[in-house]
Amino acid sequence: MTVVKAPAGTWRGERQDEGWTFRGLRYARADRFAPPEPVPPHETTVDATRSGPGAPQSPSRLAAVMGTPAPVPQSEDCLRLTITTPDPQGSRPVLVWLPGGAYLTGSGEWNFYDGRRLSAEGDLVVVTVSYRVGALGYLYAPGTSDGNLGLQDQLAALRWVQENIAAFGGDPDRVTLAGQSAGAHSVAALLGIPDAARLFHRAVLQSAPLGMPFILPHAAERTAGTFLEHLGADPLTASVEQVLTAQTRTVIQLAGRFGLNTAPAFGPVADAGPLPAPPAWHRALVRRAGRGLAVLLGTNRDEMRAFHLRHPLFTRVRALPVIGEGLADRARHRAQEKAFDGPNRQFADLLASSGADTYRYVFGRLAPDNPLGACHCAELPLLLGDDAAWRDAPVLAGAPAADLAAAGTRMRSRWSAFVHDGAPGWPRHTPGGAAHPLP
Repeated sequence: MTVVKAPAGTWRGERQDEGWTFRGLRYARADRFAPPEPVPPHETTVDATRSGPGAPQSPSRLAAVMGTPAPVPQSEDCLRLTITTPDPQGSRPVLVWLPGGAYLTGSGEWNFYDGRRLSAEGDLVVVTVSYRVGALGYLYAPGTSDGNLGLQDQLAALRWVQENIAAFGGDPDRVTLAGQSAGAHSVAALLGIPDAARLFHRAVLQSAPLGMPFILPHAAERTAGTFLEHLGADPLTASVEQVLTAQTRTVIQLAGRFGLNTAPAFGPVADAGPLPAPPAWHRALVRRAGRGLAVLLGTNRDEMRAFHLRHPLFTRVRALPVIGEGLADRARHRAQEKAFDGPNRQFADLLASSGADTYRYVFGRLAPDNPLGACHCAELPLLLGDDAAWRDAPVLAGAPAADLAAAGTRMRSRWSAFVHDGAPGWPRHTPGGAAHPLP
């Protein structure tokens, strides 16, 4: 056990392996559909050896890829973070992780995102953040919810890190903000928010669905209308179970008859709260890029396999004699180009041409015979969590343990180098250039 005293309070953490972990630290409070508010410093020593709660949510649709995380409690009092540090003494670079989950699921308290291995090998402080998701985090219904509450939670967490991370051995002037999927999409949003500029200094975007633009207010209001109709109760007093049921029905309805609309029903709304309208966001992003920003971003070679492989419609298409597999593959490649590959190329080109030190990658498959290939989330087991957390992950089935261990060591080394020095070990991206192959 070790005790850390920071401006926000005093916590007792746990020594594990080659470092210390402090779990479930509250970085803010928020009433339902209200923005986060700072928490007054506490005077007593708080036990931080158990995971805090994650946001209320339904099971992840990507459990068939990732497996199922170890259970953590769920609560609307979910604005928590976990810190892993090699030593509370010193001043190391910091990586702040925003988990993904289509803005519907995910938690920084999940064992999938345990930072102990990355922290120890990379000699850096890892912070994993839980924020509000789904309707509770992104409902845009003027008079009830102003929208982008999850985004405001992320900003509140970054402010907390700036004020307190030095007590855990971190350097607030060397913060890298990283995320995967919706977490990476959030990083993109934050790159164009002027108030976020002083809160982090480098960025990592893994499998960001950049083909999904920020939701326009009129579309977000239509989604809110659908949600409130399904809810049929006062959104401020309805039970969490009622909210999640209405949310699920909304998602299913908006996905369409064959479930082909995979864009999240809830997510960042343009020109709401801290997120500027698209032109202002773009101008802020370009200004940020020209001030020495370093960005690491990339996609997985087979992102859409995670969504199409077991999709009922594409299963039927693949079953068609002779032409089925080809038709399904062409549809998958077109969807991936539209949602992931093309927009990430364009984003990398924009950053590089605006002056950012930009590094782009493409992640290849780990197990040659695994039908999931290098699908969405395939790179996560090499970066965060440990062997026990990912033991039953379908995406790793068939990959030799020795190959996984070697690939994980290489990937964590490259990400750590970027967090330390702003360069992962391969040449910078130039507009029109190719992505660096991983792992």
